[in-house]
Amino acid sequence: MELEKYRVLSRMARGMEKAELVFKNANVFFAHTGEFIKCDVAVAQGTILGTGSYEGEREIDLNGKYLCPGFIDSHLHLESTLVTPGELVRQAAQCGTTTFIVDPHESANVSGTDGIDYILEQTESVPANVYVMMPSCVPSTQVDDNGALLTAGKMKAYLENPRILGLGEVMDAVSVVEGSISMHEKLALFQGKVKDGHAPFLETGELNAYRLAGITTDHECVDYDYAMEECRRGMQVLIREGSAARNLEAIVKGIVEHGTDTDSFCFCTDDKHIEEIQRDGHINYNIKKAVQLGLPVEKALKMATIQAARCYGLTHLGAIAPGCQADLVVLDDLKDLKVLEVYHKGKKIEQEEKTEILPCAPKLKNTVHLLNLSEERFKLLCTGDKAHVIEMMEGQITTMDKREEVPWEENDGEKVFAPNASYQKIAVLERHKYTGKMAAGIVKGFGLQGGAIASSVSHDSHNIIVVGDNDRDMYLAVKELMRTQGGYTLVENGTVYDTLALPVMGLISDEGYETVQEKLSRMIPKAHEMGIKEGFDPFITLSFMALPVLPQVRITPRGIYLVDEDRMLKSPFDQ
Repeated sequence: MELEKYRVLSRMARGMEKAELVFKNANVFFAHTGEFIKCDVAVAQGTILGTGSYEGEREIDLNGKYLCPGFIDSHLHLESTLVTPGELVRQAAQCGTTTFIVDPHESANVSGTDGIDYILEQTESVPANVYVMMPSCVPSTQVDDNGALLTAGKMKAYLENPRILGLGEVMDAVSVVEGSISMHEKLALFQGKVKDGHAPFLETGELNAYRLAGITTDHECVDYDYAMEECRRGMQVLIREGSAARNLEAIVKGIVEHGTDTDSFCFCTDDKHIEEIQRDGHINYNIKKAVQLGLPVEKALKMATIQAARCYGLTHLGAIAPGCQADLVVLDDLKDLKVLEVYHKGKKIEQEEKTEILPCAPKLKNTVHLLNLSEERFKLLCTGDKAHVIEMMEGQITTMDKREEVPWEENDGEKVFAPNASYQKIAVLERHKYTGKMAAGIVKGFGLQGGAIASSVSHDSHNIIVVGDNDRDMYLAVKELMRTQGGYTLVENGTVYDTLALPVMGLISDEGYETVQEKLSRMIPKAHEMGIKEGFDPFITLSFMALPVLPQVRITPRGIYLVDEDRMLKSPFDQ
């Protein structure tokens, strides 16, 4: 801080002059000590000057309401909300989230550094703090077919950007523990900075080696026991509660039951749709749910504020203390935790203020390139008695690999897979480089009947993914996404029911969140009406079925990938 500025603020901090803004009679949460104390908070030039008794040029009497530091989302992908970054940030900020640790690997997998630049540019002037973790795995693994390759050399240009905090989720754990040169070049490039993890279900030795490489966080823990294995190794567990992956209850219940110290835990959303944010909240929802499960509110608030700030080296955030940025949340009480007002740098975030949708480069709206598309290509020949079936599980994005007999029928002298209420067909088509690669498989547990569902949001390579119970509707669904240059679509009995166009990299709508919300409010219930189980978010769950770093089985344009065995099958009927 410049000396002259300090002298001015110091006089206000000492009460010698009125502060610009004072919050009077607040029950202030002191994140460093985890306690509430009734006092005033003085603010000037976007900075907290002090706590105690103050007079201000402008005063806001909170009448005993609760004042907390702005909440921090420790890990999320802005693209997964389907709306432009500025819209998402404004909606989540109204829920009290004032800091976002963003991993733009969705954009990078489609458009490389152009995608990263898009996220940085779109969030430059939003009413919140948006930091970026440099995507580490583009593509996620060598079995993926994506739109770009992000090497350590391409990352160097971003190292001096103050908004780049470190290396994004390192999901290629095999390359880490086996000492891949290209992976360790990236790790070395971010020496001394935060390196986010993505390490579900590693064995003890592998987890030790993974941590040895300098990786310090993970958001992929789905249960308490594994979360504790990571905590014991000095990792910060980012407890995820999003639209598809909901791990908070399992982990927090374990914390409460065992009386576990919570210093090694933070909160994140990872992937959360905007209509859920508007309905349920954002990080404030994580806090509220944790408290409902028995976690003391003070501990939940520390996880959402100062612990996340410390994890990412953001010493000016996460607390109401002199010198910290004046990011503040006013809560009605400590039971319902209703957010009444939110301030960023001392300025109130207005609820009704509309976000300007910024344009993007034309090349980011031309990213769906398919070759040799035909209905015939969706036919799946039965070449064995049993098939590898991708069993989807409600409330999770993990899958089970099952070897089962599946229904079939005779077609022009060939034995072909015949979907029914239990088993449907799934296919993935490469959409970036006109390769024509495509693979088909079998899913169980999803339940779709009488049509098809398709998406160009397909983590992390974002190829076209489609599930259906007949080839005609699957073909029509993919054709529809070619027409819109990406999106979500539902086809029922030979007719497109509705489509949410996502023309920006096949990931984002630029029509405004109202359009996105209106479309999803029609399409999601319709997908459930067509048989998809209530425990699934139809589109988000579908989007993870091609991610080859999550157990146990996935599908890529190259075939069926057995994750635990690191083995690709050309057909689900292969051994």
